[in-house]
Amino acid sequence: MNLEQLGQVRHNWETAEVEALFDMPFNDLLFYAQTVHRKHFNPNEVQVSTLLSIKTGACPEDCKYCPQSGHYTTDLEKEKLMKVEKVLEQAKKAKEIGSTRFCMGAAWRSPTKKDMPYVIDMIKGVRDMGMETCMTLGMLDEDQSKALADAGLDYYNHNLDTSPEFYGNIITTRTYQDRLETIDNVRKAGMKVCSGGILGMGETELDRAGMLIQLANMPQQPESVPINMLVRVEGTPFAENEELDPIDFIRTIAVARIMMPESHVRLSAGREEMNDEMQSLAFFAGANSIFYGEKLLTTDNPRAEQDQQLFTRLGIKPEQRCEKRSEQEQEAALMSAVEKQQDDHAFYDATA
Repeated sequence: MNLEQLGQVRHNWETAEVEALFDMPFNDLLFYAQTVHRKHFNPNEVQVSTLLSIKTGACPEDCKYCPQSGHYTTDLEKEKLMKVEKVLEQAKKAKEIGSTRFCMGAAWRSPTKKDMPYVIDMIKGVRDMGMETCMTLGMLDEDQSKALADAGLDYYNHNLDTSPEFYGNIITTRTYQDRLETIDNVRKAGMKVCSGGILGMGETELDRAGMLIQLANMPQQPESVPINMLVRVEGTPFAENEELDPIDFIRTIAVARIMMPESHVRLSAGREEMNDEMQSLAFFAGANSIFYGEKLLTTDNPRAEQDQQLFTRLGIKPEQRCEKRSEQEQEAALMSAVEKQQDDHAFYDATA
């Protein structure tokens, strides 16, 4: 690896380079990852999101890791699309515990025409609270992407899950290209992309490298990259998978940080099974985003109080939302201020 390029955003990663990163001595890899991290982020801040399942279960897809798939028998209770008011109540609670982004997930292959108005109302309601919005609703076409973008959706989550070569071992009801096309539609609509993968599904280190190459070599790297550790759920085909080596997980976090230096790398599903030391190493390796709250869609997650205690011990603070406005929005705000100033001078106090 050319160390002079360390910390630069690149879109031409090759397999041999990424394999060399994975093969580095652990201490060296973490040193380089932390060096890159400090070039682009405050190392003692972590972005905090909350994830809510707005429609649970009965998904027609056959993802072998997912308890929401209608193909498997799990203890999951199926639920219809939540009412908008209930979703906004949960968003309000999320904001109160410190989340700056509210993520909403629905177990769909793709959103239907009749559901879109409710989804759009959810987006608008959460944005009115001053929070960033993110959704994961399955595959999107160009029209659906534009509708979500017009409603003000900030991020759309659509994970690649794994490498193109291993993908067929976990899902057969949609293709890898389907996923790439949804991400492309999201980008065309002007939304930010949240896309990552899952470790512990039986993939090789080469598959992990292949997944990261797919993400890093996109024309624009995802702003958010969730790295999930498989949650083994009874009733799913992966319930008996071998437990993932924690060091292998941390290595992947570090390689993701080096390859996507400006992206938030999210320590996502599986944190309930990670001890404080493993999570601390993940933060040192470059993870700087987590989900607050007791549930990640349908699986357990550490309580916010636990995360707050760990943050205090590590000297970490939640990252504050920094809203960047477009040139058009800035110009509109400036014109509004000028008009207000003119109005103020146009009137005088007749009682003075």
